[in-house]
Amino acid sequence: MRILALLTLVVSLAVAAGAGQGSSASPRRPNIVFIVTDDLSWNLVQYMPRLRQLQAEGTTFSRFFVSNSLCCPSRASILTGKFPHNTGIYTNGGREGGFARFHDSGLERETFATRLRSSGYTTALMGKYLNEYTPTRLVDGAPAYVPPGWDEWDVAGKGYTGFDYLLNENHRLRNYGHSPEQYVTDVLAAKGVEFINRVTNGRKPFFLEIAPFAPHSPYTPAPRHETMYLNLKAPRTPAFNESDLSDKPSWLKHRRSLRSLEVSTIDEVFRKRVQAVQSVDELLGQLQDALRARGQLSNTYIFFTSDNGLHLGEHRLAAGKQTAFETDIHVPLIVTGPGVPRRSKLPHMTSTIDLYPTFAQLAGSPIPLAVDGRSLLPLLSGQTVTGWRTAVLVEHHGPDVTRGDPDFPGPSAGNPISYRALRTERATYIQYSNGEEEYYDLKKDPYQLTNSAKLLKPLVRGALHSRLEALERCVGNVSCWAAAGGQ
Repeated sequence: MRILALLTLVVSLAVAAGAGQGSSASPRRPNIVFIVTDDLSWNLVQYMPRLRQLQAEGTTFSRFFVSNSLCCPSRASILTGKFPHNTGIYTNGGREGGFARFHDSGLERETFATRLRSSGYTTALMGKYLNEYTPTRLVDGAPAYVPPGWDEWDVAGKGYTGFDYLLNENHRLRNYGHSPEQYVTDVLAAKGVEFINRVTNGRKPFFLEIAPFAPHSPYTPAPRHETMYLNLKAPRTPAFNESDLSDKPSWLKHRRSLRSLEVSTIDEVFRKRVQAVQSVDELLGQLQDALRARGQLSNTYIFFTSDNGLHLGEHRLAAGKQTAFETDIHVPLIVTGPGVPRRSKLPHMTSTIDLYPTFAQLAGSPIPLAVDGRSLLPLLSGQTVTGWRTAVLVEHHGPDVTRGDPDFPGPSAGNPISYRALRTERATYIQYSNGEEEYYDLKKDPYQLTNSAKLLKPLVRGALHSRLEALERCVGNVSCWAAAGGQ
């Protein structure tokens, strides 16, 4: 613990010193650009050349996981640095989730946005906020609500189709139509570039979050990308249309094999998802170009991730999420910035709850003890870090989406009952609310084909259960760090 604290201090001093060098017009602290996509899975990265170049220029976290594989709970964890059991946000709406629950619980009063803004950063959010947020929704008696912590706010409620959406532009409502130039990802890219050009005239550092709706369903690409990858098919991993589900939990084991029409639909969805992320890839490049033109690229950290992944044909499931399979919980995190090693891959167990404390430390702000995560800066320094956590927690309450929710699963997509999952460096252990279990040794079984929970020795099962219990009870970075095996 003392070594980790020392490394954190060294990195913080290096960031402050490095940012203070250069012209007097440059901000003393680094800028931060945070791109959080919607349902972007690892198998899409290979089709994004600018993102792959970002990997070459920076560090990839090869074991980065979400706290919950559903949009709103995951985004709540990102904003607060807390597990779902500490935010109370488990679903996209209703009593256990959605924007109203997040707002009414007072969670907006302490997010990374409020932390950075109070630390002197100019902050902006563009794109998606939380499920059930809409620009016209009355909040405290008025529409066009902007949460605390944001200087610039260009947010839509229903931008999933890519066109015909409404943006709340700093308390002003603006309708966008169906012309090609109004495609939502392109509009967000233009606004992001304009923001960078405007705020870099001053001395304050900035934090820019851009949250595209792509590649979320209905997977609408920009018109210019509609003819790309027309012969592409979804990856046929060993888990695709899995031949034997007899060892799986009851919510899954009785599913029939995917029929040819369903497989064709899955292939079409994959093609459209690949097409849809082309505009996201271009957005990344446009932001980099703007930073370079303003002389700010070398003083800016760029974080690229997703709120969750997506299964698409694996384990006989059509397009969906919410499970604890790797397809859903394991997402990209790619980082570039001052002092970040190039072409580096880090195997440390990391989580979406770590983003808030990372941003706070970059801003030179104290990290609240109530935050469950840990700053990633010691890992991004390129130095050897010992005593890092050895497991992460994934939580799910379900079935938890209703008709009208953009994440409502079709009959073949899967909607598991409530579970809690422990993802260690080697395995995934899942406990369901009905007492069923899953255990996958990912060294021997990377595609999670064989549920070996029944073969666990009592001592091993007991140890896994105890770790899950401790993680699900933890509050704040001290107890959550210890429960996850951190030293």
